[in-house]
Parts: sequence; structure tokens; C-alpha cells
Amino acid sequence: MEKELQVKKLKLHADKTEACGDLYNKAVLEKAILKKEYEEANKNPIIETIKNLIPKKEKLICDYFKS
Repeated sequence: MEKELQVKKLKLHADKTEACGDLYNKAVLEKAILKKEYEEANKNPIIETIKNLIPKKEKLICDYFKS
């Protein structure tokens, strides 16, 4: 939540100075990293293991042309 507010505030000033632009980019990257870490923490390891065991159906190029 805090990063979102920081990103919104910096977005208004990102194009005014190079320093603000750098801070905005850094805040966006940090927000993305936190979001990814949150998603990784919420993954269920049992479901992920099952997904890895089930073979995936490969799609061949000829499958696109079948009518």
C-alpha cells in the first residue's frame, strides 16, 4: 500500500527532473518485486507439484490449421 502511494506521488513529478524519474523507476521496480514475492509466498506447493507432474499437451503448428 505504501509503495502504491509513493508511485502515484512520484508519477506526477517523474518527467520534471531526472532525479524524480530515477526515484519513480526505483519505486516501480520495488513494487513489482514485492508483488512477485507476495505471489510466490501465496503459492500452494502441493498444487504446484501436481501441476508439474501432469504432462502438458503440446500444440503443433498443424493444429492451428485444422478446421
